[in-house]
Amino acid sequence: MTATTQDLDAARLLLSRLGVDPADLVDGSRDSTDDQRPPMPTIGEWIPIVAGLVMPTTASSYGSYWKKAEAAWGERRMDTITATEIKAMAEHVRSTARVRRNSRGGRNAAENFIAAMRCLYKHLVNDGRLDERANPAIRVTKPRRNPSTRRALASDRISELNDIVAGTGNDPELDALICRLHEESACRRGGALALRRRDLDQTQSMILLREKGETERWQPVSPTLMRHLIAHFAERGDGNPESQLLRYASGKPITSRRYDYIFGRVQNALDWARALQVSAHWLRHTTLTWVERNFGIGVARAFAGHAESGSDMTTTSYVKADISEVAAALATLTGEPHPLAPARPQRSTAE
Repeated sequence: MTATTQDLDAARLLLSRLGVDPADLVDGSRDSTDDQRPPMPTIGEWIPIVAGLVMPTTASSYGSYWKKAEAAWGERRMDTITATEIKAMAEHVRSTARVRRNSRGGRNAAENFIAAMRCLYKHLVNDGRLDERANPAIRVTKPRRNPSTRRALASDRISELNDIVAGTGNDPELDALICRLHEESACRRGGALALRRRDLDQTQSMILLREKGETERWQPVSPTLMRHLIAHFAERGDGNPESQLLRYASGKPITSRRYDYIFGRVQNALDWARALQVSAHWLRHTTLTWVERNFGIGVARAFAGHAESGSDMTTTSYVKADISEVAAALATLTGEPHPLAPARPQRSTAE
């Protein structure tokens, strides 16, 4: 006997009133699957596990948001937290975000909180502890981003900034080296903090950058900067090539607090820097804008380490640049030859 549409509607209504999922009736598939899954952890138990799996820079970025989640739901099992609760907490994070001159109403804080929660649940799904369909974090929509307020800084303002960095503070040698690193490589702050002695290839004058999204890329730097980076570690390092490169005079590795100190000093000294809330990312923006204007979007994307994804992937597949082109752009930027930069071809006069 074939069930009619009315029969099926009646059965669905009955199951709904009984609180039974139709999938539970199919060969006991859900019960057998659940029996095979590892036990569901609490959020307080799961956070340190995930923190040990992701890159240190990722754990650092998400750490403050995970603390907020643990404070709110620390003893609760991960499968009991709902999308509504995550959304409500994201709104709370947005409303309590620290207000700065360039504040965007806490949008970035809310977005980062949702990303931090998605990271936790992604590993829970990957571990087979939760079905993807039951993932509450993926159902929470991130706030729409406002256009960035950053722009390239003029060369005279970069000079002013570098003069303040190299002429003030309790360790101007360190601070000047940090800014030179960002201006030449356009690296992110996390990439600079993750840099190790073993990541320096002196022969080819390249550094290995490990940045957000667990990406790795080799980036050309000038031979002069390379010599200073090597000398810095020789003077302040612990001799272990696996340990962090950038260090205080005491030998202690720097943290993100050093960036707060550097650019807090810059903003106190320069009115325009204070008005714009200039940070290390402005240096990256400035360098990449210069590269794009002088060498095109393909070289700029390679210089930045941007992934080939998104709506423009088809177009950018035709304008990819290799490491020699990045090195050529750097050589022009610094006015210093680079071992990977090809000699400029001579235009033939023969017709």
